[in-house]
Amino acid sequence: MSERLKFERFFWFHAQVKRARFPNTRNLVETFEVSERTAQRDIDFMRDRLDAPLEFDRSRNGYRYTDDAYEIPASWIDEDSLLSLALAARLASTIPDTAVKEDLCRLIGRMLRLSRHEEYACLDRLGDKVSVKNIEYARVDEQFFRLIVQALFDDRSLRITYCSPHSGAVSERIVQPLHLMHYMGSWHLLAWCAAREAIRDFALARLQAVALADTPVQVPLDLPPIKEYTRRHFGIMQGETATIVTLRFSPHIAPRIREQIWHPDQQTTPKPDGSLLLSFPTADFRELTRNILSYGAEVRVEEPAELRELVRGEIEKMFRNLCSPDIE
Repeated sequence: MSERLKFERFFWFHAQVKRARFPNTRNLVETFEVSERTAQRDIDFMRDRLDAPLEFDRSRNGYRYTDDAYEIPASWIDEDSLLSLALAARLASTIPDTAVKEDLCRLIGRMLRLSRHEEYACLDRLGDKVSVKNIEYARVDEQFFRLIVQALFDDRSLRITYCSPHSGAVSERIVQPLHLMHYMGSWHLLAWCAAREAIRDFALARLQAVALADTPVQVPLDLPPIKEYTRRHFGIMQGETATIVTLRFSPHIAPRIREQIWHPDQQTTPKPDGSLLLSFPTADFRELTRNILSYGAEVRVEEPAELRELVRGEIEKMFRNLCSPDIE
């Protein structure tokens, strides 16, 4: 475990130097919660054992490379790390930025070629062994994605033009990016909206324009941690008050539902007849309604009554559409 943590610190420090952020021992201490002595040993190891051309810049109070072409030797990386990187290249198919994917694949390929671990030579044929198939995914403009990532990591605000998926209304907003999430085939940006003075979810596929903004956005200091915010709700739907939902699945589908995680706080209760009760909190019924309908007659809404009526209304509308040449 200690070797893995050391590995993470080396690559973090290397990345900070490459980005001209002039990291120092204090940065290592604060980021990884290690002692100053350990942090200095890490830097010495990089310079003495990994041949990193590190030089301390007193004017910037941090380290820089005297040779910007330096990369950490791939032969130092262990087998498990190589495998993890190779698998990451396959999973990167969900990233809409082609340049990022190509850079990642080139980097991993270079590491594999330089690696001395002969038993892992088969990793260059990983495409024959592991694949990722994406269906029903939402297309994202590569330039938009790149700007959002830049703003997210540089702490910049964005000016966006957004088309609401519900009303179809188009609006221009100034937002402060907080979190980028890939969910069920779609990329979403959770951001603080200056106009609404609240966290809002923006589907990247619905963006019509994105640009870095010169206007800074003041984000409240008392916002909940963004991961806690996303964990509280079903899917990524926003909302302030969560409601407990209980669904009853038929004996036929219950074994499959028992294997699924709908929410981190879900509760399952098997019934004597073989059916299964699934309960979890959610703050918005729109996305959940679509999920429920996808199970057809195999599921019933036990509570709340409001959700049951929403599902009933959608089923009745589906029946009318089935019997009519027009779609409501």
